[in-house]
This record gives sequence, structure tokens and C-alpha cells, in this order.
Amino acid sequence: MIRTVKPKNARAKRALEKREPKLVENVKRALFVPGESSSQYLHDVCVELGNLKKPYVKRFQRKNKVRCFEDASSLEFLAEKNDSSLVVVATHSKKRPHTLTFARTFNYKVYDMVELSVLRESSRLMSELRGESAAAGIAAAQVGLNPMFSFQGALFDTHPVYRQLKSLFMDFFRGDRAHDEQHNLQDVAGLQHVISLTVGEPETEETTPPLLFRVYRLRTYRSEGQKLPRVELVETGPRLDFKVGRVHTPEPDLVREAHVRAKQTLGAPQVKNVERDSMGDKFGRVHLGKQELMKLQTRKMKGLKSKFDQTPGEDDPEISDDSYGEDFTTATDIDVAPPAKKKQRK
Repeated sequence: MIRTVKPKNARAKRALEKREPKLVENVKRALFVPGESSSQYLHDVCVELGNLKKPYVKRFQRKNKVRCFEDASSLEFLAEKNDSSLVVVATHSKKRPHTLTFARTFNYKVYDMVELSVLRESSRLMSELRGESAAAGIAAAQVGLNPMFSFQGALFDTHPVYRQLKSLFMDFFRGDRAHDEQHNLQDVAGLQHVISLTVGEPETEETTPPLLFRVYRLRTYRSEGQKLPRVELVETGPRLDFKVGRVHTPEPDLVREAHVRAKQTLGAPQVKNVERDSMGDKFGRVHLGKQELMKLQTRKMKGLKSKFDQTPGEDDPEISDDSYGEDFTTATDIDVAPPAKKKQRK
């Protein structure tokens, strides 16, 4: 790991402050590293993948001795030195030809890695498809625009490896999140290309299905009798077919630490049992316990005592005033004394 040093000037201090943790993190940068034994074809693939990631990308020209699955220390060193959370290592060998290793880091430590081998026979680069797109009048997408993702296949939701691949590619080509707030789906100019990932058919039952990577350019046409335009997809490349190789899954403790969110980004806490209707009026819900009305404390007066309760039936005689006893008096029998006069001061 790189040792921490005290900044000697204001420029170095500003550079270190940019790397400090923030409430809203910066856009993840991608670093393309050619391995100890690479090929020209992998170099062209990395160039075209880097064009989709621009301007948050950096590419090495010289080869580096990096063995991701054997020793990840060199990978972590390059990620920390170049301030890159995403690293792609290109290697070529007889056992694993034309292989790209996609790695993600958290706190400059390897989070997860996936090894994908490019099937050269069925893959085509952007330069090979340029003639078809140029004939159709399609230009490349503008730099910095975020793509739309399309995942086709049930394995992206059920299989753990393909769920990891889905998260990896979305994290790799996501771009600036602040740009998503400015350009939504209602802005046609803000959406120019689509990245499609499809799970192919496996060769045998024992092998994993290949991963088909496609990039399309959106083109709109005027539709007769409708306000919305007609949208068509034109493939611009690169067209890559990947074979899934070795996979390194993150540890549970690291996953728990990486998914922690600051309280400031969670917004206002949700108040329980309070709702708002479509008009904006607030409604509250109050939960009470069981109410025992028989034990309810009432005014202590003679007429409310239980022994004076009368529940006559249909065959019972009518109740007269004499049935209450001698103590019962009507309102006319009560003598009310006049109020006493106040003494006037002399």
C-alpha cells in the first residue's frame, strides 16, 4: 500500500482532499492495464470499451506484471496510485486466450473480480461495423452521455454469477449520476445509445452460457399520425461475446461495509402512521388498546348505581313512582331555599 505523506504545498493538499470520503462520491474512474502477455486484439477491445467510458478512463501503454487471482496486491497498488475504482486487466495465453479481468475496489481493496474471455470468432469491433453505420448515417454517441441498459435473460435475476455481472457492468458504464437528473427519458437528446447484455445458449449443460455484449445507437424517425417519433436501434459496436471464467466474490463483511450509507443522504426520517392524500392533506392514525367500558370511571351519583337499573320485560307490570320507596321525591316536592343576600358595606 502507498504510505500516507503530509502535503508540502497547496496543490498536493487539494489533490488529497479530492480523495477523501464524500457524501456524494465522484464518478468511478476506469483503468485499463495490459498484462505481462497481451495481444493487439485486446488492445483494440480496450480502446473501444474506453471510448464508451470517456472521459472517466485511463489506459496504460506498457505491459505490467499483474496476476489478479494469485496476488491482488499489485492490482490494489495501481488502483490507489491512479485513483481508480474500476480496473480492467488484459491478458493472453494459450490456456485463456484474449481474456479481460474486470475488478472493482472498495477503499483501494479488491471487492470482486470476474474473468471474461473474448470469443474472437463471433466478435466484431467498432471499426469493422463502421461501414454499416456510416452507410445508415449513424454517428457515434457524444462523450459523457449515460447509456440505457437492457438485460435479457432470467439468469440476471437468479444466477449469482450473472447477478454479479449485471451489477459490474452497470457500475462500470453508469457515468455521472448528476447527469441523470438533468437529462431524463423525456429529453431525447440526452439518450443516444443503448448497451444490451444477453445470456446466450450454452454449448453443453455443464458449461456456463456466454455473455453477449452489444451497443446500439438510437435513431428517431417521424411517424405519420402520431406525436411520438418512431425509434429504431442501429448497431454501432463493439460486438463482443464473452465466455465467463474465474469469479471472485466479495466477502460478507466487505459487502456490509461497502453498502453503508451516510445519514445525510438518507433524507428525512419516515414518520409512522402519517400519510398524505392526493390533495396534500395529512392524515394520522392512532392505535389504542382494548377499552373496557364496564370499568370506566363515571360520576358517583345515586341514580347511576347498578341497583337502580331497571330492565322490565314484556310481561312485567309498569313501574310506578311508588315502587322506588318512600325516599323517592319528585322535582315538585323539593323545597329550594332562596339565595342568601350579601351584606352591603356601609
